[in-house]
Amino acid sequence: MTEFYTVKQIDNSHLRRPMAPNRVRECVRLVSLGAMLALCALLYAWQHFETIQLRYDLESLRNERAQAAEFNQQLKLEVAGLRSPGRIDVIARRQLGLTAPVPAQIAPMDLPPNAVMADARASGAQAAQR
Repeated sequence: MTEFYTVKQIDNSHLRRPMAPNRVRECVRLVSLGAMLALCALLYAWQHFETIQLRYDLESLRNERAQAAEFNQQLKLEVAGLRSPGRIDVIARRQLGLTAPVPAQIAPMDLPPNAVMADARASGAQAAQR
């Protein structure tokens, strides 16, 4: 006996699986929840790394300020050294050839009749030193 096999073409392209509307909503809800958690984690990480970067910037600015204060102190010492009367006297005598006046070179100055004499006061820096 011979057997025959027939091949039947089945077209399933028109069939659709029914989707439960609750299942789609649940899937959307889970995806949006995951996205919100990921966004929160990224925001936290960004703030954390930004804080670390700001701490580094603050430390470098503090170092710059300390260096500037030290340089300012050096400049103040240099100015004080340059303004010292002993140094000025040495430069006046040696480089400029100035000498102390002899009594004949000093002449009193006559003031005009309406002249007002200013009071000599110690400057703020000299008063602070006393």
